[in-house]
Amino acid sequence: MGMTEAYGVLQKYFGYSSFRDGQEEVVSAILTGRDVLCVMPTGAGKSLCYQVPALTLPGITLVISPLISLMKDQVRSLKSVGVDAAYINSSLTYNQYLRVLNNTAAGMYKIIYVAPERLESADFLNLCAGLHISLVAVDEAHCVSQWGQDFRPSYLGILHFVASLRARPVLAAFTATAAEHVRNDIRSLLQLQTPYECVKGFDRPNLYFGVQQPENKKQALLALLDQRREQSGIVYCMARKTVEEICQFLQANGFQASRYHAGLSDDERRMNQDDFLYDRVTVMVATSAFGMGIDKSNVSYVIHYNMPPDLESYYQEAGRAGRDGSSADCILLFSPGDFYTNRSLITRQEGVPDLSEEQREFLLERSMRRLSDMFDYGSATDCLRGRILRYFGEDGMDACGNCSNCLAEMLEIDATVDVQKILSCVVRSGEKYSTGTICAVLQGSKNEKIREAKLDSLSVWGIMKDNTPAYIKRVTEFLIADGFLECIGDFRILKTTPKSRDILRGNKQVMIKLPGDVQIIKSAKPKKKKTAAGKPVREKTVNSSLYEKLRELRTGLAAEEEVPPFYIASNALLEKICSSLPGSREELLAVQGIGEVKYARYGKQILDVVSAWRNGMHTDVYEYSESRTTANEVPAGMYELPPVSDADAPPEDLYYNAPPEDLEQTVSAAETVLKQNIKKSAPKKKDPVMRAESSYDKGLRTLGYDRTDAPWDAEEDEKLRKEVAEGFTLIQIAKIHGRPVFETFSRMKKLGLA
Repeated sequence: MGMTEAYGVLQKYFGYSSFRDGQEEVVSAILTGRDVLCVMPTGAGKSLCYQVPALTLPGITLVISPLISLMKDQVRSLKSVGVDAAYINSSLTYNQYLRVLNNTAAGMYKIIYVAPERLESADFLNLCAGLHISLVAVDEAHCVSQWGQDFRPSYLGILHFVASLRARPVLAAFTATAAEHVRNDIRSLLQLQTPYECVKGFDRPNLYFGVQQPENKKQALLALLDQRREQSGIVYCMARKTVEEICQFLQANGFQASRYHAGLSDDERRMNQDDFLYDRVTVMVATSAFGMGIDKSNVSYVIHYNMPPDLESYYQEAGRAGRDGSSADCILLFSPGDFYTNRSLITRQEGVPDLSEEQREFLLERSMRRLSDMFDYGSATDCLRGRILRYFGEDGMDACGNCSNCLAEMLEIDATVDVQKILSCVVRSGEKYSTGTICAVLQGSKNEKIREAKLDSLSVWGIMKDNTPAYIKRVTEFLIADGFLECIGDFRILKTTPKSRDILRGNKQVMIKLPGDVQIIKSAKPKKKKTAAGKPVREKTVNSSLYEKLRELRTGLAAEEEVPPFYIASNALLEKICSSLPGSREELLAVQGIGEVKYARYGKQILDVVSAWRNGMHTDVYEYSESRTTANEVPAGMYELPPVSDADAPPEDLYYNAPPEDLEQTVSAAETVLKQNIKKSAPKKKDPVMRAESSYDKGLRTLGYDRTDAPWDAEEDEKLRKEVAEGFTLIQIAKIHGRPVFETFSRMKKLGLA
């Protein structure tokens, strides 16, 4: 089997005459019997890299996939282009499961999707013993590494399964994001044999990246969505309660919005997910429990209402926009408060079980570093795309021309005097406080933390009271980014660098570029802020009336076939048709994305719509029969799918274990308990949610180091200040003091160190 057959499969089933960058080399390697390790960004076409060989090679291909929803989408998509495929997972009834096994044994399928847990089933192992398996494709392969984003212990059983087969098939591992140490784990744990490695760039030029720092997040979100009412998008929130609140807020403002989080029932999650997939709602408000494996190609924007805990998860979630290659927007509504909430959650996480204390410490410290990098992204004034690419180890450009910082109207000012004030404040306060405290001192704050630390006696106290906090923070962020200040430890303690000496001595002028909407002086009239992170919404460059006619056709066909509209045609494909205006079978087949199977099913209708539009005929292009449905009338069972099991829903807030109650309520409860303890007006009690023992805390108690009930004194507080200033991590400080992590963090917060 060679590339000639592969090109035939590519054209016939998928409608492409050529492969994208990197795809051809991966397909060729698999067809020649070589193992593969492929790292491609979301939307680059990883699925085709194993689907095309699967349809070219003899025998069948097993695709190991982590989520039920991902398997369903992939199988449904393959069937829509005429490929026989199936999935085996816990959503099937026993009779359905037996039917799939029998059909597989009879050779009815070329591609079978399975969950990694299924590889241990005796029935499945017996089935595979009699099959000719040519290829085993491991999707989301980073799950095999405990240092990856979504470690799944069941992935460790893949190697044993492959060894049990009568002949070793080609093994191909695919993932969208994997740093070098994760790639090393994939090679080692899957024992790839001299694999062909394809690591493509992380840049996705079709995505616009924007950051806003709004005073009112709800109004900022409303402004963004008002410009995108006809588009499909996702709004990510940190907590379940926030999801509920924002969903109700959008519905009250006339948006077709739905919700998704792990606290909903299986049936409601499935129903809401289907409403989004079938375009019955345009906005999905969700926690990070939603999205992995949701192959919806026409998502035009992803807005993060809260900051995620790291750039890996942000880029993964934002990357769910523009999967079909058309222009899409990824916007973060940034608030420094999200940093502290994330940090509080990270300190309370249980982490992955069966890890040594050293490994747990490593994971915690890594999480804090990642959170710090995410904060730097949200507060950056340089090119956002360049920052992302550099984070993933690539050469980042200085100006991409397609992010909020590159497109913003920048104002250049001489900030030398203000920079000297900020640096002086850092030095005079002992270089042991974070940006928030430094800003408070410069503003002349009289809060309890400032008074207790006697920072109100410094000569720099209140020296910038006429400047806005936003301006002071922006200048401080510039100093960090340009190396005049550095952040030390988990608490981002500010320290000066040798580079700052010339400024303090008055030997260097500092010019800073700031977004034009940043207010510098409090008394100044605020400038009107631009919406959409300073960027106008793109106007379609295609014939809008024809585009709407094609969308109407797509909606009707999708309702008739009971599939999501984007399975019929993606937004990008409709745009290509509008641009090329095909008038014959040959011209339509020449459009990338129209294969022979798709033409046989929909070609005549598409050509009729284009012809009618060209001739000025504006009649309805798709007449609904009485049996067809509208968005408000859906017959029972029409979109019924196998039930979704709990295994399909990632844990709430995928990268840390959030408590079962709403985030805001638990934080409030923690502060109440903390105040009671400080005032000693009530005996110290452990809150069942906030103070649940972590494995680390249990270890302290077992070793006799637990000082939970011992009061804090002035000597220990001073020791805390020194440790934070010297850059010790939170877990190191907690271990030194023999106290639980969260209690240590709470004391630091009380002292203004956190």
